[in-house]
Amino acid sequence: MRSDALIRLMPLAAAVGAVWLVARPGWLGLGPGWPSAQLAFGLTGFVLFFLAACVVQRAMTRRRGSLLVPASRSDAALQTGYYLINAPIEEAFFRGLVQGGLMALVGPLAGIAVGTSLYVLYHRLGRWAWMDVLATSLVGLPMALAFWLLPGPPSLVGVSLAHAGATCGFLGPGPWLLQRLGLLGSPLPDRKAEGWGEGNEGRDASSP
Repeated sequence: MRSDALIRLMPLAAAVGAVWLVARPGWLGLGPGWPSAQLAFGLTGFVLFFLAACVVQRAMTRRRGSLLVPASRSDAALQTGYYLINAPIEEAFFRGLVQGGLMALVGPLAGIAVGTSLYVLYHRLGRWAWMDVLATSLVGLPMALAFWLLPGPPSLVGVSLAHAGATCGFLGPGPWLLQRLGLLGSPLPDRKAEGWGEGNEGRDASSP
């Protein structure tokens, strides 16, 4: 996780921070927006996307035949904390900086298309299989639409919470829960994943 933070998260955060310090644009989404709408979407989305990601991961694991699972409850908790940091940084870059900037310059359709495409394809940098990469579109597109359509000024609050729920359901805590509930079929070994957020098939991978 330490190397992931240095290689991946810090550059993304630095890019967003630089734009904020220079221009402080409203389209970047660093404000609270309309708090009631943001929290309603974010908290509901956290739960729903967590459950949906667990379902998707279970189906993909059966096809894939393997899955990295946190080695212990404390490991699952540690990964949860990391994903709660990861989600707003990814959202700030792909939804705020890329999508928000293009929406302001060109229009919503271009911002959504480019921001979502880059978000999905960037997971390939973590050596994810294409099946897993394409699965991130199930998060990327709804977050892109929510960032655009939620009432009030642009804000990353709601999409960051929902994104965190999806990541926790797909990686780390979700697989740990699926295994503990016996929902993965034949037992899979507990394995502590390292690197770009705990991926599948023994791969280092960034979070979705």
